[in-house]
Amino acid sequence: MLDTNPKLTKARRLREMLSSQSLEFLMEAHNGISSKIVEEAGFGGIWASGLSISAGYGVRDSNEASWTQVLEMLEFMSDATSIPILVDGDTGYGNFNNLRRAVQKLCQRQIAGICIEDKLFPKTNSFIGENQPLAEIEEFCGKIKAGKDSQTNDDFCLIARVEALISGWGMLEALKRAQAYYAAGADGILIHSKNSDGEEILNFLKEWGDRCPVIIVPTTYYATPTDRFRMAGTSIIIWANHNLRASISAMREVSRQIYREQSLSGVEGMITPVKDIFELVENAELARAEKVYLPQGEPDIQAVILAASRGSKLGDLTKDIPKCMIDIRGQPLLRRLASTFNQGNIKNITVVRGYKKETVNLPFIEYVDNDAYESTGEVSSLNAAIENLKNPSIIAYGDILFRHYILDQLLEAEGDIVLVVDALWRQKDSNPSSRTRDLVTCTEEFDSSYLGNEGVRLMNIAHDIPENEIHGEWIGLAKFSDVGIQKLREEIQKFSKSGGLETASMPDLFGRLLQSGSEIRVEYIAGHWLDVDNSGDLSEAQKFL
Repeated sequence: MLDTNPKLTKARRLREMLSSQSLEFLMEAHNGISSKIVEEAGFGGIWASGLSISAGYGVRDSNEASWTQVLEMLEFMSDATSIPILVDGDTGYGNFNNLRRAVQKLCQRQIAGICIEDKLFPKTNSFIGENQPLAEIEEFCGKIKAGKDSQTNDDFCLIARVEALISGWGMLEALKRAQAYYAAGADGILIHSKNSDGEEILNFLKEWGDRCPVIIVPTTYYATPTDRFRMAGTSIIIWANHNLRASISAMREVSRQIYREQSLSGVEGMITPVKDIFELVENAELARAEKVYLPQGEPDIQAVILAASRGSKLGDLTKDIPKCMIDIRGQPLLRRLASTFNQGNIKNITVVRGYKKETVNLPFIEYVDNDAYESTGEVSSLNAAIENLKNPSIIAYGDILFRHYILDQLLEAEGDIVLVVDALWRQKDSNPSSRTRDLVTCTEEFDSSYLGNEGVRLMNIAHDIPENEIHGEWIGLAKFSDVGIQKLREEIQKFSKSGGLETASMPDLFGRLLQSGSEIRVEYIAGHWLDVDNSGDLSEAQKFL
């Protein structure tokens, strides 16, 4: 299994991907924001495509963008991400001497590796023309040795790309060149083909065996099942230019529609909100820095999100990730929840992880772990974050979505402990008994009038309240003042001493707070939220957004 230890250098992580017993994947990116999207999607590494970076500059993939311009873009990409980058280094930007300097500069910028191809400088894209000339084997081997001798990080990887198949030189020439490049010090071989059936690549893999790691780029033979390459011993597959191509399609469609309609109304609902851009470029980090370096007034409210469970009702969708990382229209559920908090000026967010915790890795969120998530309940997860509960806090389940006004309403509500309760809980689905609900009894029923329901208090919260006593459903969102946090900490401490904390639910904890004399206020809402518990909820979440 690939080691995801963040203390490892990026170059070391790429080297481990090359030697992994599992098939690994690199996804194309061409600038800082596309690199962030690749990391957010879960890929272990980035392919910095020469074609895509050149196209981003509006020039041809023929070394028209200088290597220093490429290097400048790579620096932004490296700074924006924590995963390794393998650079498409064309022919090495010239002879052995050009490559030596390029490798030194890449190491300085924490780039994990470079891939160079055995064609002539200036290069021509492999998919243009036929029978392109190749470099002499001896000359290219010297270039490989020069690159390896120049690296300042021992784990930096140099991949030799063999163009013999794609240039029509045949299998024997491809194998001959691959062996020579490996003997010259290449850390891996990238074998390229533009045939559409993938058989040429599979034949190479069979002949090559396991002499060294092999990377492939199935741009033209995309219909060949990935498992065939996995079974054949491929080390890494590169998805080479698909983010660039996707962005071109999207920009054309939007530009043409705006030009045609002379209005934004037709496209606004189908494009990414501006706030998502702010999140990707990490405006939240600036807010955190302001807290450190600028004078501060009263402590800001913080959020703790309980997201340790798998979400087994979602089946195979949560085989490799917890439900808090399920994709909801292009973003993990957790990112959407954190975004709602950010909009409410809540930047200090702690997430309690458990199942597949290494996949819960969004930036600028603090994490604590409940490694006993399978045998413990919500209160145990909350207890894992007890040291983070110092300021006024919002506590939320990690599988909920809600309209922003609900958070505003909660933040403005009076009371040391306040729960958000949906009075229209029966309308959430056609079978109210299909799921376990946190039902509540309050001092008053929901009143839709302008001045209704001020000062409503919680009387009971449980999963099995009699039908005629139910006033709503707690949605998994609560606010605690400084006083409320102190009461919460004291109650958890007493709970721990008396036993039963490990398997306790949040309703159990609220029940104990009520018994100890704490007043718990209720803020009623009328829908506009959901929890993602099963495939039906997931479908509703797509509609919700």
